[in-house]
Amino acid sequence: MANTTIALSLAALLWSPGQAQPPAPTPTPRPTASVNLQPRVDVLGMPRPIEMHDTVWIEDLTMMEVRDLIKAGRTTALILTGGIEENGPYLTTGKHNNVLRVTGESIARALGDALVAPIVTLEPGNPERVRTPGTVLLSPETFKAVVSDMAVSLKSQGFKNIILLGDNGGNITPLQQVSDALNAKWKAESVDARTYSIPEYYNYGEVEKFEQDVLGIHEKLEGLHDDYYITSIIMVHDPNGVRMPERVKAGKFVINGVSLAPAEKTIENGRRIVAFRTEKTVAAIKKAMAAR
Repeated sequence: MANTTIALSLAALLWSPGQAQPPAPTPTPRPTASVNLQPRVDVLGMPRPIEMHDTVWIEDLTMMEVRDLIKAGRTTALILTGGIEENGPYLTTGKHNNVLRVTGESIARALGDALVAPIVTLEPGNPERVRTPGTVLLSPETFKAVVSDMAVSLKSQGFKNIILLGDNGGNITPLQQVSDALNAKWKAESVDARTYSIPEYYNYGEVEKFEQDVLGIHEKLEGLHDDYYITSIIMVHDPNGVRMPERVKAGKFVINGVSLAPAEKTIENGRRIVAFRTEKTVAAIKKAMAAR
């Protein structure tokens, strides 16, 4: 573009009245994104040539699989919101997102008609006031815009019930604001779709009681942004998310006075906590949808 502009400027300077208009420079061919120059096949109406893959995550499905699942009645979509933040010396900054990989899967399968959108991995806050390395924030306006655009995208392709879940306390109020705004707009437009913000998912107070009464786990808080129940859920997804090998080597495979060994027991407790949270969340979703 710079070379073309210079060429045009020089031509204009050298041209004088009475002369023929200088020829326009030949535009430089634009590079193509692919060497495949064949016309793109319209696969939207093409029959799916292979069997359906078993996953509830939209990003892990093909377009045809999503299309066929919606046609078959999978018209509920989950929008999960987590965050990247300081979580003590042992948990990765993506703690909430790792939790959502487990709980999102469980909730979607328990609902039976749900698919899961890509996780919103960043939380709302003030990007100018990040106090810990590794924390990444979206302004509240940007966060709400992202969630809103995702919900509209899901509605546009045929999802009827769009569930908003926040695994981070700072996400709860913005999610409710997004839900209220979209529902008012869609109702006014007679759109046959609704969003549901479900604060009951963020039930860590109940989880702590379940941990004590049912699992017999009693933590002695050490002041870290870390808990046995969070650690156990993450271990269901990936033990590296809690730095298990490194902690075992350092003799630190413990949190809040509770040993995480044997790992198999902790992972099983994590599954039981996920099942408890799933039951509570699914009941709240069904109650909210029935109230509509």
